[in-house]
Amino acid sequence: MNKLPQITIAFWIMKICATTLGETAGDLLSMTLNIGYAISSTILLSVFLFTLVIQLKSKIFNPIKYWAVILATSTAGTTMSDFMDRTLGLGYATGSLLLITLLVTTLIIWKSKEKTLSVNHINSFRGEIFYWTAILFSNTLGTALGDFLADDSGLGFIGGAILIGSLLIIIVLFYYFTNISRIVLFWIAFVLTRPFGATFGDLLTKPIEKGGLNFGTIGSSLILFLILIALIFTSIIKLKSENKTSVENIL
Repeated sequence: MNKLPQITIAFWIMKICATTLGETAGDLLSMTLNIGYAISSTILLSVFLFTLVIQLKSKIFNPIKYWAVILATSTAGTTMSDFMDRTLGLGYATGSLLLITLLVTTLIIWKSKEKTLSVNHINSFRGEIFYWTAILFSNTLGTALGDFLADDSGLGFIGGAILIGSLLIIIVLFYYFTNISRIVLFWIAFVLTRPFGATFGDLLTKPIEKGGLNFGTIGSSLILFLILIALIFTSIIKLKSENKTSVENIL
């Protein structure tokens, strides 16, 4: 059975919340708690693998399991990107280029093996592995791109968020008014929502003098976590209602 959610507006709202929370939670672990990027990445990658195993073993779509993996990839992606860009000294531009290469390579291999990049129906174990690998790389890439826009490009947190937000609006217009492949638009949007979440997360947590709103990593993470939990349980209620309706129609 298909184990992926429907791609709706609610999906994208939850995706942005999860990626923004990943940014603030990753910074909370690595910087606020001063654990460091390397140790934080190790811890969060372990969490990602744990949630991924649970998701892979599931036989049906479960919103809690699915979004737990998304959140894990987003949080791990934040510290992994910071480790590459800062600890290893690759810099945002080089780190972004490397991650773009890894993501594109994953999508090419996925396409060659599975003959599709569909994100609506993935029923094979191998397809799921490609799917989650692409998501991990895209969320890690988003942090590097977001930091590049906020720090190195001169746009700042607000400017970076406005730029990515504008690009996302263009993607929406392409979706409704062009015949461009929906799969292509999905992956472009999926990648772009990560730097949007990264820049928005920085906007929430950074001090006012640095262009942020000074909510801090703890406060921002808590608010975003509560919003995401509320959205997940809303989707569970909706899913149960749809399943009940389907059974009644069959009877």
